[in-house]
Amino acid sequence: MAVRIRVRGQVQGVGFRPFVWQLAQAHGLSGRVLNDPEGVLIWADAAPAAFLASLRSEAPPLARVDAVEVTDVDDEIMVGAFVIAGSEGQGAETRVTPDAATCPACAHEIRAPGRRQGYAFTNCTHCGPRFTILQGLPYDRARTVMAGFAMCPDCRAEYDSPADRRFHAQPIACPACGPRLWLERDGAEVAGDPIAAAAAMLRAGAVLAVKGLGGFHLACDATDGAAVALLRARKRRPAKPLAVMAPLPVLRGIARLTPGDEAALADPAAPVVLVATGAAPLPDAVAPGMTRLGVMLPYTPLHHLLCDAVGRPLVMTSGNLSGEPQVIGNDEARAKLAGFVDAFLMHDREIARRLDDSVERADPPMVLRRARGRVPGTLALPPGFEAAPPVLAYGAEMKAAICLTKGGQALLSHHLGELDEPLTWAEFLKAEADYTQLFEHRAAVLACDLHPGYRASAHAEAEAARRGLPLQRVQHHHAHLAACLGESLWPLEGGPVAGVILDGTGYGADGTVWGGELLLGDYRAVTREGFLAPAPLPGGAAAAREPWRNAVMRLDAAGRGDLADRLFGDKPLAALRQAARAGVNAPMASSAGRLFDAVAALLGLCPDRQSYEGEAAMRLEALAEGVVAAPYGFGPGLDPAPMIRALAADLEAGRPAPEIAAAFQAGLAQAFAAPARALVAAGRARAVVLSGGCFQNAGLLTAMRTALEGVPVLVQARVPANDGGLALGQALVAAAASLPESH
Repeated sequence: MAVRIRVRGQVQGVGFRPFVWQLAQAHGLSGRVLNDPEGVLIWADAAPAAFLASLRSEAPPLARVDAVEVTDVDDEIMVGAFVIAGSEGQGAETRVTPDAATCPACAHEIRAPGRRQGYAFTNCTHCGPRFTILQGLPYDRARTVMAGFAMCPDCRAEYDSPADRRFHAQPIACPACGPRLWLERDGAEVAGDPIAAAAAMLRAGAVLAVKGLGGFHLACDATDGAAVALLRARKRRPAKPLAVMAPLPVLRGIARLTPGDEAALADPAAPVVLVATGAAPLPDAVAPGMTRLGVMLPYTPLHHLLCDAVGRPLVMTSGNLSGEPQVIGNDEARAKLAGFVDAFLMHDREIARRLDDSVERADPPMVLRRARGRVPGTLALPPGFEAAPPVLAYGAEMKAAICLTKGGQALLSHHLGELDEPLTWAEFLKAEADYTQLFEHRAAVLACDLHPGYRASAHAEAEAARRGLPLQRVQHHHAHLAACLGESLWPLEGGPVAGVILDGTGYGADGTVWGGELLLGDYRAVTREGFLAPAPLPGGAAAAREPWRNAVMRLDAAGRGDLADRLFGDKPLAALRQAARAGVNAPMASSAGRLFDAVAALLGLCPDRQSYEGEAAMRLEALAEGVVAAPYGFGPGLDPAPMIRALAADLEAGRPAPEIAAAFQAGLAQAFAAPARALVAAGRARAVVLSGGCFQNAGLLTAMRTALEGVPVLVQARVPANDGGLALGQALVAAAASLPESH
């Protein structure tokens, strides 16, 4: 007699089968364990309660067990040993493991005497590349880019031994049989140790292209202001903050790390974490105007070895042409990055898909960019969505990502970028085909943003027509609300919530531009209960690039056009105002993001032009960090005019800019918290949702939560509150629309 045990979740490529084998030995069981399209399948002569409990409680570090299902089997007899059997079938019901940072055992191994000392591609079942090398399922070596590297006898022995931590580690390699590393300069390979040679160049002020897990980085010595300036000049990236990589002891010297920061940095995902700058800061050129620094630990053996050899923190920023996706191929790097770098540190292991570094914050916890190390991790769908059909949602135009739902799980793709860039659009189409094929997804419903001009929405419409599928168009801010509800596992029939949705711009249900919204509703529908008093966006898209335009409009609306004349007299104010009055390329917008830009411009923060998206708001947040100030008051109907008048008076009186910035953020929080709280108090809402890109501002988020104390508040911690999470919300709205309402 036998039992059949099905284990579902993130259980392939993480050492789960040898873990089961060892557990079975300890319990004296006979049987077998194998991988199949649904996860891990165990056949055993018994299922002791302690054995079943250990499948969850003692699982390997990278495993995520969703379910353990036990069934008696009458026609199987298990006698003798317990063995690990080969994979069966093909398919994609199981979860693919994200790439994982080098584990402590492998980090020790590359620094200790032995055959892998100094080897840049050392890994085991507890770490190493996964999604970036995967070409098909089940996850076996033959379906990865490692297929062309035949294992040497030593690696084969480790691979075949269930007692070894490299048992069935698909990327297993060593210097005798695995990928090789080299330094390339002026089209020729540099003789000698590539790590030592690369380190010497970095210490001398050079800029290098370094091939990582999901693409190339541009690297330089972060302590060398001239090297950082050189990198910025070559890449034409004047002010956008640069990420820094260093071992933990080095990071402690340049940043004030909290226990939460250190935990986030040490996560197997190894994200870039935004941390407070320390007592011995890096040159201002690394993150101009910021009080926060994006840092990460070395997450591959190559990075560990390079950081050891340089002995200094390194800038590690995406290797790409401005606006284009990150470079992943060696020839592509030579063609596109040669003008940026002095040499290439590259290898011959292909990258199956490009993944940027994830960017996160530890306190309050939030994901700003969901990418390497986080994808293709899935999110459970909330209660009530069990019968939902599979949905494919196409997201928005900026910070693009797609979302697939299937089998009670949502798979939100990696960050793709801005779809107005042709190569990013090509990556978007590639990601759609890639995820659909890899996870054998057959959509029954498609979903997209309501905006008629979004490329993703036009593509969704064409796909719906081509496939004969229904298309659900979802209003932008409704999708933000639904994404937050979904991450919070708010039930389908959990009742209405008040949604404070603050972002840049989104196409409204009335055809106008929204962005500072108070919504009431759920997955199925929302009503607009309030919104920031609109102001023109003169120049349309130019208003998002040039903060002074928004400042003039808000000053004029507050009756302080005289201050606009004094502050921005060198600008074409007459033409601007005439266009706004005539409504020529000056749509009215309730955008909270543009209000941030206006206030930033009034405080002299990049008023003329932003050199990167969100610069004004980020610098305003940095200015206000740690400052406590009484909130400015808003007028009835969420009108910022009284706030602008008070701010203008303070500006003229010489009040310190950090206090003004803090008073603005506190005032905005109070203005939206009061009506949201009222909806809960009146019994019309059961909780308050905070979503939209403005809530990446930790100061604003904290102020909102303080203003809503005593009220249930839902926020996003694992899904970006910006447009990177929009596709999840679209998918949930579309799924809810396909399900009958319970009465």
